[in-house]
Amino acid sequence: MTRWVEWLARIAAMAGGIVLVLLTIMTCVSIIGRAGIEYGLRPVKGDFELIEAGVAFSIFAFLPWCQLRRAHATVDLFTSGLPPRVNRFIDLLSEIVMTVALLIITWRLYHGMMDKLGYHETTFILQFPVWWGYAAAFIPAVISCIISVYMVGVRIGELSNKKPVETGGTIH
Repeated sequence: MTRWVEWLARIAAMAGGIVLVLLTIMTCVSIIGRAGIEYGLRPVKGDFELIEAGVAFSIFAFLPWCQLRRAHATVDLFTSGLPPRVNRFIDLLSEIVMTVALLIITWRLYHGMMDKLGYHETTFILQFPVWWGYAAAFIPAVISCIISVYMVGVRIGELSNKKPVETGGTIH
């Protein structure tokens, strides 16, 4: 199970990274096009619409890897002196809160996608359906939920085993 979960998170993160690199290249081309209008160049048509959808996808695509690797920002100023068992319990609670938040975000993202699909809303310049961006973000959001539920199980295991659990090469 651990390998499958890590593979899923890794694939999502790589897809997000590829999209982010492509968006960066497109942004550079568009900026060069804007700067060179007097030389016959043009910006990429609808670049901000593509960036909007692509960045949303990338953010959601990075969440599973971040969740698996415990890479969310933490402040352990007060908890660093607590016993390990208390810290494992706090980790479990924060994992549950994150899972609930991701489930709610994914649920609302789905409803937003269905709403945009129902109204046939399109972007202003490129005229592509707005729900495509929602759908692109929804897929990695579902993966984030799967990883997050898995990590709740890992935290429960840590609490009951009284030692950190290794998942995907990372000791938690």
